[in-house]
Amino acid sequence: MSSTVIPIWPGSSSFAQVSSSYYVNGTWPPPTPFGFYDNDNQFKTDANKVSNFCALHLGYPIENIELQDINFFAAFEEAVTVYGNELYAFQLRDNYLSLEGASDRIDVNNSVFTPTMATIVRLSQQYGEEAGAGGNVTWYKGRLTLIPGVQSYDLSKWADEQGIVGGVEIKNVWYQPPPAINQLYSPYMLGQGGGAGLGGVPAAGVYGFGYGYANYLMMPTSYTMQNIQAIEMQNTVTLSNYSFNIVNNIISVFPVPGTGFAGDGFGGEYDLYYGQYLVFDFIKVQDRIDAAFSNGTNKISNTSNAPYLNPVYSNINSIGRSWIFEYTLAKAKEMLGLTRNKYSQIPVPGAEVTLNGDGLVSAAATEKEALITRLREYFDQTSRQALLERRQAESVARVEEIKQVPMTIYIG
Repeated sequence: MSSTVIPIWPGSSSFAQVSSSYYVNGTWPPPTPFGFYDNDNQFKTDANKVSNFCALHLGYPIENIELQDINFFAAFEEAVTVYGNELYAFQLRDNYLSLEGASDRIDVNNSVFTPTMATIVRLSQQYGEEAGAGGNVTWYKGRLTLIPGVQSYDLSKWADEQGIVGGVEIKNVWYQPPPAINQLYSPYMLGQGGGAGLGGVPAAGVYGFGYGYANYLMMPTSYTMQNIQAIEMQNTVTLSNYSFNIVNNIISVFPVPGTGFAGDGFGGEYDLYYGQYLVFDFIKVQDRIDAAFSNGTNKISNTSNAPYLNPVYSNINSIGRSWIFEYTLAKAKEMLGLTRNKYSQIPVPGAEVTLNGDGLVSAAATEKEALITRLREYFDQTSRQALLERRQAESVARVEEIKQVPMTIYIG
């Protein structure tokens, strides 16, 4: 039976030597799989220390470690990358409302974020659009010809006739009564709340419009304005009984449009002019759909194109590096376990030894999960929401503490 030669940890490593051999001489393998941090001097220095740290915790020199320096270097690179991913994923969650729509070329790794109102403003514009007071959807005026005796009209058909694709949404329907000032001076409105019938305001003829002369009492301008308001109120109560209903793009007007006739005393003379058309405000449905989207070229449009880069290892503080060392050890333990599973039994003089690969893999998975959970909890404690809640709790506690301090009594 031929024996298998298993590579054993030699007891030391030289990142500089492996790096020079690969990058200068082109000798395979590279020091790390991706080379994210190979040019970082602090990473180069710590790589050798971390290798020794992991080997000692895995049992060296009491037992052989079936790993090489490049295995430890790969685990170290992965640990730094995982730390950076967790950090930037947290920052992205905490600041996404400020990042969305920003340039995808900003240096987000080294940026200090100040919460902005950009997203809220965009949302408020949509509310303004519904109220006709802003937004980025255009309101249009439409006019529908009314037919005597016809109560219902198909808005989809009307939109097709206007060449509008995607349909329309009616925002307002207008009834336009004649201006009250016209009724005030109209010779035809005497006795209907206009003209001289309202407290001495002259008929149009008094001002030379061709209707003769009449005596009137000179009144202040404010009194004339009150008469106009009275006419508008009278029209609202007695004449403006028009209404509408829209169901499935069918608009129905009430009452049924009629012809009317001028001078009938019930608004008939206005039916012939104003009643010919139904005037309304509308928006194009396609405009609203298009308004929900904007050109995202060179902008942060989702979490996947936020321009976060791998962290600069030399900028990570001792707290972060300590976590990275622990995660590297867990990853090295996983590598060692997988290696020992491949060589589950090795021959020794007179017997075979079974290796603990499964136990190492299981322990490594548990340790990695615990480390990720601990890191996320740490980041969550520094979130903007958590800090505000903590400050609020401190303020409440401070007020309660002040209440316990007795007030000074002044005697004078």
